[in-house]
Amino acid sequence: MKFYMKQKVMSFVDKFTIYDEQENEAYWVEGDFFSFGKKLDLFDKDNNHKAHIHQKVLSLMPRYFVEINGQDVAEVVKQITLFKHKYYINGYDWEVAGDFWAHEYEIYRGDYTIATISKEWFTWGDAYGVDIVDGVDPVSVLSVVLIIDAIISQTRNNGIHMVLD
Repeated sequence: MKFYMKQKVMSFVDKFTIYDEQENEAYWVEGDFFSFGKKLDLFDKDNNHKAHIHQKVLSLMPRYFVEINGQDVAEVVKQITLFKHKYYINGYDWEVAGDFWAHEYEIYRGDYTIATISKEWFTWGDAYGVDIVDGVDPVSVLSVVLIIDAIISQTRNNGIHMVLD
């Protein structure tokens, strides 16, 4: 399954529209206007709530949770490393690797690639192509992509410079 995730630029809150391969709106995302820690909600095209993403505020490294049906199902943790960016997705037993500053990375479990993410360049606002292997829950993958985008944006906006891969 392929999706195209496009951020709305002129908005006071984080907003994304996610399109399927036929360019139909499949999901949409909206953040809170004011909250302690980032919070995002993912809805399908019929306005059914699919996932809630929330940040743990008091944490040494960025830490986010994916909540589905009122239950925390995954925790995305950015690891402290000297030379590479490393994210673990506890609950799904996934890892994420690649060039995060170029937004070119993969989500995988062991040797099995679950999704490939690539940033679209020369667009107004952030836009990503997300290619998900058949049989993998798109809500889970899209939630992880949204979290990594939030961490990278937060790092960029805070002026924190990390070591590149």
